[in-house]
Amino acid sequence: MQFGRTDIELLNGIDFKLPAEPAFNKAVLPGARAEKPLFWLGASGWNHKELYPKGTREKDYLAQYGREFNSVELNATHYKIYPPETIRKWAEKTAGRSFRYCPKMPQSISHYSNLVNTGKDTAAFLEGVSAFGDQLGAIFLQLGEHFGPERKSHLFNYLASLPTELSFFVEVRHPEWFSDPHNSRELYTTLRQLGIGLVLTDTAGRRDCAHMHLPVPKAFIRFVGNSLHPTDYVRADDWVNRLHFWIENGLQEIYFFMHMHAEIAVPEMSIYLSSKLEAASGIKIIRPSLYRDNTLF
Repeated sequence: MQFGRTDIELLNGIDFKLPAEPAFNKAVLPGARAEKPLFWLGASGWNHKELYPKGTREKDYLAQYGREFNSVELNATHYKIYPPETIRKWAEKTAGRSFRYCPKMPQSISHYSNLVNTGKDTAAFLEGVSAFGDQLGAIFLQLGEHFGPERKSHLFNYLASLPTELSFFVEVRHPEWFSDPHNSRELYTTLRQLGIGLVLTDTAGRRDCAHMHLPVPKAFIRFVGNSLHPTDYVRADDWVNRLHFWIENGLQEIYFFMHMHAEIAVPEMSIYLSSKLEAASGIKIIRPSLYRDNTLF
């Protein structure tokens, strides 16, 4: 992910500390631990050859990925609306496992439509991803950096039109969603009323996107690391503390996706974070094993 990328020479000068816990979250989290909190861990995709031992065939990537992680952020659906037949073939690769696909909504909707007159594309997209069946996780709408609060009515009307039986999150990037308290409050409150989550993006150059607000008792986190720079480990420790706090206060479900500029670093950081969170919270987390040089076993 290039969003928020910063020169490595500047990383030690950035305050990566997560913001204080918002009072807003007290109205969302019940204050007592859920019976069975769920943790879904994954990468930005399974098609990164750097993750696999040399000689692994591309057609085997997804099946092997599904043995190491229990979720994937599906960016392919951002660029093309796939028919149910293709989705079913992917789902077959991870059949019989507790696995979740989290598809990104098509850019024909998120970037090129202004979120109006999107019925045809939305219906086609949802028809396709419904073929994941019980492997369908959270669906997320990623808006571009130029989609600001002046178009909030388009955003809120579109989100209100989505089927309530599915889990949706939205990612906003325009700085005015966060810099103006009125815009922020309206965004958080409206999403809570609609039952739609807000993506937390933790990236070096846009600290405002790690806002810590939970409109629903679920979290969708995109952690953009810097290929095992020392600050990555400090940031992961901070996330372990916050996730443990949220779990103890009733967070039901967490989607945590690891982004690295060098994808080969994804397994090691995933193991580091998940091992610490499992020790702190007691929840069982499926995490990758390493083959050599950080590739998946």
